[in-house]
Amino acid sequence: MPQVPLTCTQTGQPLPDYLVHTLDGNFVDSSGRTLLLRGVNLSGSSKAPVGHPSYILNGFWEAGATGNETFVGQPLNLADGSADEHLKRLRGWGFNMLRYPITWEALEHEGPGKYDYEFIDYTIRVLRKCKEYGFKVYLDPHQDVWSRFSGGSGAPYWTLPACGINPRAFTATQAAILHCEYPSPLPDSRDPASLPSMIWSTNYGRLASQTLFALFFGGRTFAPKCIIDGVNIQDYLQSHFTRAFTVLAERIRDAGGLLDEVVIGWDGMNEPAEGLIAYPDLNVYPTAQGSTLKKGSVPTPAQSFRLGMGKAQTVDYYTLGGFGPRRDGTVTIDPCGASIWADPADEPGGVHPRWKWRRDPQWKLGVCVWALHGVWDVETGYILQPDYFRYLPLSTGVPTPQSPESESRVEVDFLQDCFLPQITSYFSSIRHVHPNAIAFVQAPVFVVPPEVPETLLQGRACAAPHYYDGLTLISRHWNWYNADALGMIRGKYSNPIFAVRVGEKAIRACIRSQLGVLKEDAAQLGTTPPSPSSLSSSPHAVQARYPTIIGEIGTPFDMDKKASYDPSNPRYGDYGPQERALDASLSAADGTNALNYTVWTYCADSTHQWGDGWNMEDLSLWSSDDLERRIGHPTRCTDVTTTNGEAGMMTPARMSTATLATLRFASLPYASVSEPAHVRLAFLRDGARAVKAFCRPWPVSTVGVPSNIEFDIAKATVKISVSVRAGDMPRVYKESGEEEEDTEVADAESEKTAGSGATSVHSLESEKALEEKPSPLPTEIFLPLVHFAAEGCVSRSLALAEEQHAQTIPDGDVDPDTNGTGCVPTGTATPTTYTASTTTLLLSSPRSSSVCPAEIRIANEAYDITVKMSEGRIELCERTQMLRWFYSVPTTPGARKEAWIEVKRTGGAIKYPRGAGARSRKGRAGLTGWLEGLCGDSMNPCPESCIVM
Repeated sequence: MPQVPLTCTQTGQPLPDYLVHTLDGNFVDSSGRTLLLRGVNLSGSSKAPVGHPSYILNGFWEAGATGNETFVGQPLNLADGSADEHLKRLRGWGFNMLRYPITWEALEHEGPGKYDYEFIDYTIRVLRKCKEYGFKVYLDPHQDVWSRFSGGSGAPYWTLPACGINPRAFTATQAAILHCEYPSPLPDSRDPASLPSMIWSTNYGRLASQTLFALFFGGRTFAPKCIIDGVNIQDYLQSHFTRAFTVLAERIRDAGGLLDEVVIGWDGMNEPAEGLIAYPDLNVYPTAQGSTLKKGSVPTPAQSFRLGMGKAQTVDYYTLGGFGPRRDGTVTIDPCGASIWADPADEPGGVHPRWKWRRDPQWKLGVCVWALHGVWDVETGYILQPDYFRYLPLSTGVPTPQSPESESRVEVDFLQDCFLPQITSYFSSIRHVHPNAIAFVQAPVFVVPPEVPETLLQGRACAAPHYYDGLTLISRHWNWYNADALGMIRGKYSNPIFAVRVGEKAIRACIRSQLGVLKEDAAQLGTTPPSPSSLSSSPHAVQARYPTIIGEIGTPFDMDKKASYDPSNPRYGDYGPQERALDASLSAADGTNALNYTVWTYCADSTHQWGDGWNMEDLSLWSSDDLERRIGHPTRCTDVTTTNGEAGMMTPARMSTATLATLRFASLPYASVSEPAHVRLAFLRDGARAVKAFCRPWPVSTVGVPSNIEFDIAKATVKISVSVRAGDMPRVYKESGEEEEDTEVADAESEKTAGSGATSVHSLESEKALEEKPSPLPTEIFLPLVHFAAEGCVSRSLALAEEQHAQTIPDGDVDPDTNGTGCVPTGTATPTTYTASTTTLLLSSPRSSSVCPAEIRIANEAYDITVKMSEGRIELCERTQMLRWFYSVPTTPGARKEAWIEVKRTGGAIKYPRGAGARSRKGRAGLTGWLEGLCGDSMNPCPESCIVM
């Protein structure tokens, strides 16, 4: 691992020891350990104001036009204490990273240059709460298909009239599909609950989104007549977007204690789109597979232009077939004269009466901006320049059919000509306020990012692509077949049939391969020639200089017509297919990929009826509708009435009295809690969907670099391999910030272990090779109770679920009847067993003559695990769900070694109850009742072959 820098490249000032670095393709803490940052997007609910999810039409347009809706309260309610409950749950699941979506609308909804400082201050309070729980955060300027008012989220309402657009005609012209007006705004036909899955994403191929993104990224190039307040619409929009998030950065900086300590960086615009830019032929819809979904009506750009001016068109219609979208006839759309282009009367004298901008006289309202620039003729509907967006303008001005043929035409490169200049301006503005900010670079979906120069990245960057299993997302079903979507989009296959994968094993391998390709894309960031050392260590060309985080990854939970939500369905309460689908995606981030990720999403207000509250998406890892019990001190339940008149039950959060420990290293400890293990386990499972898929074991901080991570849910076994090189020895600092000597570090670590309550339970002495030294810091592995809990812990947690009552257990109490005393050695063929709430196991490197590494069983109130490893010393800290693994680091220059550790739950994977039967049965007292409820009943008892035990 390269040396961690000591000074800021921007300011030259010493760097704080809590700073997260981006080195050699990884996140690295100040001691030099490799970090894996994994967590969630908090939250999908942040796309809309509190109380106004996307299905509500009442007041939708009026509030947008006045700009009087606030986003205060998104994503968490700070007033009722529930924020602590949610953050405690996320931390207990092992997450240490939050992607924090904030829309442009949330910051500047009142009008150009009018910022919502109340919301910004609320955001600062939420970030402080995240700090209490030890999270790192990167902020996400979130958008989908431009704005809430064009069927997605992101930009404020006023940006649409600024572009000369009347959004109230979107539904009539199908320039955009809006959830709240689906399929029609008329009261007799409006049915937002029937919105087809992922239909919102087809808006990327419709007129509103295509035009807005073309103006945002390429207004100067393709719409030179669009001048507002003396500048081109591109500069007007981009400057407001950048300034809004810079104001947020300034306020966070001035608040103190958040930049770098909590907020480690900033994402670029979420899922930026090209719009019409680089479109080869406006008369046809691209036949090649792209990232834009074909579903429902699919007009060509030419047809969209005519529809936008109120002219009826007959367009292709697509449905979802077995292997993706397929054409299924045509449909006629008749806007009945409605136009999306604003009436000139809206701006008397060229000045908007509310927002006060002045429009240049050559930008005439009421006319399609592309007709204004000679792309097509409104009267005839004829496309005059079908390849208008394919080429950069000629030096003589806007290209026309009469342009001299002698002038060569240069094809536009969206990434280099449009995208790169925008992110350069944006990140430069953010870095002026936040010098150490990590630039999370996100290109359009599934597109290879451009070569971003090091002059912009300055040693602090991360590739941040998104990945979804598209077939599962669209069909809302876990299929026996799938396809290499990324390979198809990037032209890997001559025929789509070659991209098909059949069988779960092949599907999982395919998804892992796709994530590996996305990881390789990071080589585009700050590209530098390979060094001699990198060439000697790897036969490949250029290793990525920066890490990769999958910014969004997840799966829908409303699969198979919401079978898991329906009490009359045998699958009620069973998230088995969802677990398999989500495990396939997150397991793909393991293996040799060893990727960082933030799962989409966690919504504190998720419901079965409306999902995440946005366009019928339902990807939240948790839902209050899945709560089974109330854990903690008895509290009064509060009725929460949703805006559609339906009431739900939410429990006020129990306030944690635990004091969170603080380390000087970037790898912060997991929230140590005072409740007994079985109470914590019940809390972590309550309301969670497919928890076994996302609450996974993984190396949080590693001495060296994780070379392979393999976790088998079915066997509750994880094996982690680590590549350790000379130079990977961690650095540890005194309180003054000075680096300690190795001997002092070793002594300090010994004293720390001796005074921590950890119990030294085993020691095998052998000679240490002189070429190695013991690491003063451990590799820390998150070991979730969800997978590795002891049998007694599991049974008592399930008893809480069955009893469905509040339970109060004094802080610090120990589970009385599961102290592990029954786990004792029975001979040489049986692993040695140790019991302690915090356990230390000492092992030296095995001699070359050893048959196999030692196998140790550790059992206590919380865990029952068997551990094998190539070498080292371990500590199991059950209160933090953390396994700390110490081993030696090579000292000879150029030396490298592989170390590994394998942990499995003794007795195999936990078989939690699933489905309606498991929920409805009344459990008998103790473990017998739990087993009967799971595997049988009084007439058909648990079979001898049951593997639960």
